[in-house]
Amino acid sequence: MDSDHYLGWLALALTPGLGARMAGKLLREMGSPQQIFNASLTELESHHLPAAVAQAIHSHHPLSDAAKELAAAQAAGCKLLTWDEPEYPARLREIYDPPPLLYVLGNIELLNRHLISIVGSRRPTPYGNQMAERLGRDLADRGIVVTSGMARGIDSCAHKGALSSAGGATIGILGSGIDVVYPKENKKIFADMQTRGAIISEFPMGTFPAPQNFPIRNRIIAGIALGVVVVEGAQYSGSLITARLAMEFGREVFGVPGNATQPTSFGPNQLIKQDRQASHQLGRCN
Repeated sequence: MDSDHYLGWLALALTPGLGARMAGKLLREMGSPQQIFNASLTELESHHLPAAVAQAIHSHHPLSDAAKELAAAQAAGCKLLTWDEPEYPARLREIYDPPPLLYVLGNIELLNRHLISIVGSRRPTPYGNQMAERLGRDLADRGIVVTSGMARGIDSCAHKGALSSAGGATIGILGSGIDVVYPKENKKIFADMQTRGAIISEFPMGTFPAPQNFPIRNRIIAGIALGVVVVEGAQYSGSLITARLAMEFGREVFGVPGNATQPTSFGPNQLIKQDRQASHQLGRCN
């Protein structure tokens, strides 16, 4: 597809204050980025946009920024993927707020394979590290593409496990710009995944990995996969948020049982407990 096609989509991603959810709503209502940027200020405001956002779109300044962003993405060897293209992950398109635009490094065809996400604590126990790496390798050995968030701890071990499989592939989903390696110690994994997998992000180039980006990123981890495996996660962890999102999206959710004395075992053990309670109640109803 012509590179100019992406300018409008990039401009929406770069519009201050718009965000993926509001951009998606606007695209559904108005049809295309071109129609959005050609609209009058009155028409934009009629879609209940904040005044500053409507004015930013009407000014066309984001379109100028988009040309620079496109050049930077192309220079980095990055592919762009919009939700109206057939290569866009079909399962991700099903969720209520899919990102309209994805940045992709690596093998774009993996995004529509059978995917399982592995998530967990950034400060896992040695048992958690071993289980994440083993699960990543075993799933990859069976032709499953392992997906995770490239974070320290369980995420990194899951990616390493998949890469240790002879034919394994893995996808990293970032809470930063696709050109930002975070954490720094994952530089080798980051490089390996561009040849043995893929890296994706919805954030513009150079975006700093701010804490508020990770809950946004988690909906992609939950939505893109057939299911989510929680290896370790504390009571109020991002891993449990991802698991709850996966349930909302109708995905399978699995927990790896852990030592009940470890705080990081709360998340998966709680998921297993809830599943047993639900099965028991269903049995009583039958």
